[in-house]
Amino acid sequence: MEQYDARVDAYIEKAAPFAKPILEQIREIVHKTSPLITETVKWGMPFFEYKGPVCMMASFKQHLGFGFWKASRLNDPKRLIRGSDEEAAAGSFGRIEKMEDLPPAEALADFIRQIMAINESGVKEPKKTVAPKPEIAMPADFNDLLSGNPKALEHFFNFSPSKKKEYLEWIVESKSDATRQKRMEQALEWISEGKSRHWKYQK
Repeated sequence: MEQYDARVDAYIEKAAPFAKPILEQIREIVHKTSPLITETVKWGMPFFEYKGPVCMMASFKQHLGFGFWKASRLNDPKRLIRGSDEEAAAGSFGRIEKMEDLPPAEALADFIRQIMAINESGVKEPKKTVAPKPEIAMPADFNDLLSGNPKALEHFFNFSPSKKKEYLEWIVESKSDATRQKRMEQALEWISEGKSRHWKYQK
């Protein structure tokens, strides 16, 4: 991967006039901090990488976002970082509308070096535990439909828990009674053929 990416040049060129000098400033600080950092574009945004993502920037109509990939692990004694990792795509420093909204170059360079060291160490981010969603109860009206079709009932009984859940979620999330009825009838047809909810998209 090259240190500079022409797609980032194009991204800056298309940005709003107020944003261009700020984006250029961020880019200059990043590369001045380390020539080992390379550029790429992901999800339509410029990313700066060294053995993994370091930071990214995004330009909008009236503000910019600039964020660090592992912001929660940064040593930030002056509490410059406002957002968590989940908010990093919108910016670790809140809405940036003018050059003065950027933290000092020295502080940004320090954050960049910290992330590079973290990526160098190879230590992975701890996986966040996600509480399992409660099991969806079988709706009485759908149960009645299944009971009237032994073939569908047998297929449904033999489905994996995830396949059953896909159908039940589809039915209980209906916005109206008419939609619910239509979905139940469609589900019954597919289940009687042994098909999963998303069978059209499966090879």
